[in-house]
Amino acid sequence: MAHYAKVEDGIVTQVIVADQDFIDSISKEGDLWLQTSYNTRGGIHYDPSTKKPSEEQSKALRKNYAGVGYSYDKENDAFIPPKIYKSWTLNKESFLWEPPTPIPDDETPENLYTWNESTLKWENVDI
Repeated sequence: MAHYAKVEDGIVTQVIVADQDFIDSISKEGDLWLQTSYNTRGGIHYDPSTKKPSEEQSKALRKNYAGVGYSYDKENDAFIPPKIYKSWTLNKESFLWEPPTPIPDDETPENLYTWNESTLKWENVDI
């Protein structure tokens, strides 16, 4: 079993877990179903048990795990999440959106940040 994303007009409309035979049986002419890796993010495959990059990176598929509403870049064979903030730009290696300034490096579960689009700055979250 694997994860497959249905792409219509460049947008992911559905993600399912199925066998290739099932995908073949439900596909109509013109349908585009693409396999996506649940453990791939930013072009890196992560070991599900350790959450660290896998030694075997051939499992990394299409830069990111697809989600409904993601776009599919055929030229780069990449799933791209929706853009949340106008100021963020697409990283052409990871195909993830990045803020104009990186998140502070002192973020911990007790010290969290959120992006403020109106000030274009990271702000501490009151816990």
